[in-house]
Amino acid sequence: MTGTRSTAATATGATAVTTADVPAGPLRLAVIVGSVREGRFGPVVAHWFAEEARTYGEFEVDVLDLARAEHELPVAFPEFGAPLPDAVRETHRALSERLAAADAFVIVTPEYNHSYPAPLKNTIDWFREEWQAKPAGFVSYGGMAGGQRAVEHLRPVFAELHAVTVRETLSFHMAWERFDEDGVPHDREGTSAAAKGMLRQLRWWGGALREARAKSPYGSAA
Repeated sequence: MTGTRSTAATATGATAVTTADVPAGPLRLAVIVGSVREGRFGPVVAHWFAEEARTYGEFEVDVLDLARAEHELPVAFPEFGAPLPDAVRETHRALSERLAAADAFVIVTPEYNHSYPAPLKNTIDWFREEWQAKPAGFVSYGGMAGGQRAVEHLRPVFAELHAVTVRETLSFHMAWERFDEDGVPHDREGTSAAAKGMLRQLRWWGGALREARAKSPYGSAA
């Protein structure tokens, strides 16, 4: 495992936002499990990280496992402007609501052929505004590279979606050797410290961007 340290009118006619208008309370963190492969190791890593985020104490954690049938979206997109098929509409609506409610994201991903899984890209591409003006962090796992090349491919995707990716990342090389039978890393202290480093950055960016979105909806700048 490695951790890189990843209204009131004014005189000018502008709209002022009072303290009461800015959302308070913990940030909502969506942890997205990007692999859907049979026998995948992703849920072990995702469960551990979600518990670290809950223990950190400043997040409400929502785990979205893309392997669950209720999260599966088709690869074929409808024509622009066309209504969604009945079989897709509810899945899309439910996922949209959970992503839109999030103040920050963490993507848990393996590395497939020097990149990330196709189902993860497909899910990302079904949405747009839900990602905007929010921070995203990455937890990767795999063989000797620890999934880091997948993360480097994800960063420009999220930049295109107007999201902010934090520098700190968590990477587990030979991941299946790094956790015990209870899903706890052998190096509890080191992995927990690395997780906290990324969570601090997500907390800063998540809070700052939540306040900014409350003052001025991002759609006006996108």
